[in-house]
Amino acid sequence: MSEHEDEEAGSDEKMVIPQLSEKSLLATGIRIGTQVRTKNMEFFTTRPRPDGLHIIDYSKTLQRIDIAGRFIAFVGAPNVVVYASKDYGKVPVEKFCELTGAIPVTGRFMPGTFTNPLYPGHIDADLVVVADPAADTQAIVEASKMGIPVIAICDTDNITDDVDVVIPGNNRGRKALAAIFWLLARSVLTHASLLTAEQPMKYTIDDFETKLLETDIPRDEEE
Repeated sequence: MSEHEDEEAGSDEKMVIPQLSEKSLLATGIRIGTQVRTKNMEFFTTRPRPDGLHIIDYSKTLQRIDIAGRFIAFVGAPNVVVYASKDYGKVPVEKFCELTGAIPVTGRFMPGTFTNPLYPGHIDADLVVVADPAADTQAIVEASKMGIPVIAICDTDNITDDVDVVIPGNNRGRKALAAIFWLLARSVLTHASLLTAEQPMKYTIDDFETKLLETDIPRDEEE
């Protein structure tokens, strides 16, 4: 293995947090961005790979997860809405909310959820977390209108307008999204004094991952 490949794979000996090595974290693809990098995301990236994909500085991802976790714990998870419109976000959001007590919202975001008190599904939120600001625009727009702070997982091609706390990371990969929400849940529980640094989580990163059904796999991938 070349020095470059070794760096890409990460170290088995270096622990990013207790019970999670750098190699295991990087294997999720958490820092693999897209071939597009917006001005907003320059600060969070290192250098592009030879194939043109921009690389996210995962140390900044961990820093922002810690900030976001502290923020959620301060506000109180039961007052926090966590939203993902994409199918890949459903399991990570649900597991995160199960562990922390936050409010899960997945699939289509119904207009008026934050802005219309007469809507039966109206939620008074103090903080909103979204999995992808490009896909979850409606939630961000309504939160902004109501003055609700927004935490967002942002890939290299995302625009971060109306996002108060950016968590840089791969928000398109199933494993990466699972890792980010797992780390965020751990951070919330730790800052809320519900988990010590050495305690294992109830679920693993793999448990946070949305699994593909056989019918979801394209025929050419099966062959």
